[in-house]
Amino acid sequence: MAVILITGGARSGKSTRAETRTRAFPGQPVYVATAEAFDAEMDARIARHRARRGTDWIEREVPLDLVPALIASDGGGARLVDCLTMWLSNLMHAERDWEHEVNALAATLRNLESPVVLVTNEVGLGIVPDNALARSFRDAAGIMNQTIADVADEVEFIVAGLPMKLK
Repeated sequence: MAVILITGGARSGKSTRAETRTRAFPGQPVYVATAEAFDAEMDARIARHRARRGTDWIEREVPLDLVPALIASDGGGARLVDCLTMWLSNLMHAERDWEHEVNALAATLRNLESPVVLVTNEVGLGIVPDNALARSFRDAAGIMNQTIADVADEVEFIVAGLPMKLK
């Protein structure tokens, strides 16, 4: 079993890299989507992702309950979770205990049989946000990324479509 974390900035090529890594494992890949389309722009983004992937993926839409979805899909093909930062945003918006959820995810990843490739955004490289909500999200994302990176077998940082192996 492998846990691979792929991080980077917006439009860096994270998802494409994650799709390639996931397809390298045997079996039919499972795409675990955490985004929800609340507007036309997000709907178009999701459609572009689907079109790029093609139809050979099993797709699961999981905006909140990621751990049960990973457990339920274990034992088949590799899973691609795209993305953890959207999942975190969903958890915070739903006023769920994101720290508990992240720790439960880390514990679950240690015990799965099938590979998992996780995409996350590196949001802490820019300026300090000017409002408390944005600072809270940035801090939570940093903590989440460190927690998952700690249990990951591999961590890659994507810049301009190029992977840099961190772990």
